[in-house]
Amino acid sequence: MLKVPDHQVAGHHARDGKLGPLIDDSGRFYKPLQGDERGSKEVAFYTSFSSNARIPDHIRRFFPIFYGTQLLEASDGSGLHPHLVLQDVVSGCHNPCIIDVKIGSRTWYLQASEDYIQRSLKKDRETTTLSLGFRISGLQIYDSKESGFWRPEKKLVLGFTADDVRVVLRKFVSSNSPTDSDSELDCSFASAVYGGSTGILAQLLELKAWFEDQTIFHFFSCSILIMYDKEAILKGMSSGAEIKLIDFAHVVEGEGVIDHNFLGGLCSLIKMISEILTSPDENPNITCLQDYEKNHSYLENGTTE
Repeated sequence: MLKVPDHQVAGHHARDGKLGPLIDDSGRFYKPLQGDERGSKEVAFYTSFSSNARIPDHIRRFFPIFYGTQLLEASDGSGLHPHLVLQDVVSGCHNPCIIDVKIGSRTWYLQASEDYIQRSLKKDRETTTLSLGFRISGLQIYDSKESGFWRPEKKLVLGFTADDVRVVLRKFVSSNSPTDSDSELDCSFASAVYGGSTGILAQLLELKAWFEDQTIFHFFSCSILIMYDKEAILKGMSSGAEIKLIDFAHVVEGEGVIDHNFLGGLCSLIKMISEILTSPDENPNITCLQDYEKNHSYLENGTTE
């Protein structure tokens, strides 16, 4: 039985008669292929990546498992449509906290259409893509069984400043209610999520080491999902913190050149997370997010609206 994903924080949603991804109960994620060349490019990337012997196993774990393609009834009711069949990366977590981070100071590439380049340039300039080398595309933070998730609207997220991003990355690992702008962020989960030998920072550093060497691909407009299970931490269990790279419709061949665009954005994200671990009690200016409460969007009891 296919259904709409509960924990999709960015991208096209399969709601209100629109075409979007679906999931099943076996842990698979069905992403509809886009009608233009982006769909075929993403299939080509997954096919090439999954069969490339130069990709080490410890790096493959940062990418969703690729199961091929399949014709399925589209979510918009338009009939059969080809879908990528991928690993549902959050299927093992009941109420995951997730941040979607689009990496790179440039989300466009020279081979793209002029229209795409201009649209990407506009968004890059209006967000933190240029200033930080990455931008947050979407997020959800689990609050409680009673309140469910806090998921800010897309317009608010894309309007984040660099200071906002610093606040959100701290809020993501704090025990404070996501909409509580009066209390200082305690970052009480920072060590369990960001730190440690298997935490988010260690995983990002492992990915960085590969990007310092790999010249096979250049990843434009690709995202890193940062995920963990807050309920598990509260129960004294492992946070299950992990990263996954997603969205490969704009990957091009590296042609023997290091992907400095992605690497630079990755280093910027690493620096910001490292600062949280070294100074968890240092609170940035939270007044920049004083509109949290009036702009927030709650999803009740861990389910979508």
